[in-house]
Amino acid sequence: MINNNVLLFGIGNCGREDDGLGWAFLDKIKPLLPNNFDTEYRYQLQVEDAELATQYQTVIFIDAHKTFFKKGFMWEKCYPKAADSYTSHELNPQSVLHLTSTIYNKHPKSFTLGITGKTFCLSIGLSEAAKLNLASALDFFEKKVLNLVN
Repeated sequence: MINNNVLLFGIGNCGREDDGLGWAFLDKIKPLLPNNFDTEYRYQLQVEDAELATQYQTVIFIDAHKTFFKKGFMWEKCYPKAADSYTSHELNPQSVLHLTSTIYNKHPKSFTLGITGKTFCLSIGLSEAAKLNLASALDFFEKKVLNLVN
């Protein structure tokens, strides 16, 4: 059993421009995190992540979004929901939580932090718009979320 009580999943691919926002978020926030936080970098969520989530009181999924969010990001509670199909390729956060609930009977508090990206081509580096949205998300997380879950 892991002693830390908060897990951050940074989801993305830094080789696809703004798709790397989840990883960039973890890179920037890690020095500010208390000792009771763990981080995991993922290209995509998989079935095995359901077991990992059982070991935490709170799980937060951070990912890039093509959706335009007024503040540059969105923060919302994440609830378990069965997927239409399970593949070995990828799962969304709701499906991971559904597996955590149904297989392991564990129900961590869960949230998603979606950060608006603009470009998702094969290239390394974030767009200027994504950098601004990342800064907004980091500011929000540091001021609001760290106090909630710590």
